[in-house]
Amino acid sequence: MEQNEKEEKIEQEQNTVDTEKPLNDKDTTKEETSTKQEPEEDHSRRGRKKRIERHNDELNAKVEEMGHKLAEMNDKYMRIYSEYENYRKRTSLEKAGLILNGGKDVIKLMLPIVDDMERAIANMAETDSAREGMQLILKNMLNALQQKGLKPMEAMGVKFDENYHEAITQIPAPTPEAKGTVIDVVKKGYFLNDEVLRFAQVVVAC
Repeated sequence: MEQNEKEEKIEQEQNTVDTEKPLNDKDTTKEETSTKQEPEEDHSRRGRKKRIERHNDELNAKVEEMGHKLAEMNDKYMRIYSEYENYRKRTSLEKAGLILNGGKDVIKLMLPIVDDMERAIANMAETDSAREGMQLILKNMLNALQQKGLKPMEAMGVKFDENYHEAITQIPAPTPEAKGTVIDVVKKGYFLNDEVLRFAQVVVAC
């Protein structure tokens, strides 16, 4: 009887050991699998993060490169635009100058004729019948030239100015106030569209 009880206890102990052993093996396997999976997942996350960072760096580099190219193109455009504006203004001024002074050479050639007519009229007697006709011709000629921008220069009695006058001689001033002024005009000066066409030849008091 006692022997049977001992055998039963031994069998129970063996069954207990056999039952616990597989459970322990399963738990160990699960732990090992979980431990293996966690490093693999961490490695995969780190790899994705690095790829994303590398992609972002490439995008930022491209954006910066495009920004530099855009700045260069804008700079070239501004230079070309500025050059075009300068060219347009220059050509506009040249055209305006041609329009205003297109007859400059012809008008300049007419001035000696005007001088001769003025001298002829001055030397004619008041009673000369041709005087009035000459005066009328001279007046019409000057009116036509004035319509083209010609304007006589007032020089008599003004202070000598080398920008407008050409001193052909100097004489002592009759009064202290007259010193440095024009006291005689040998040849009239003229403006064409407010620019000096011919300097006035004058006598200056010194």
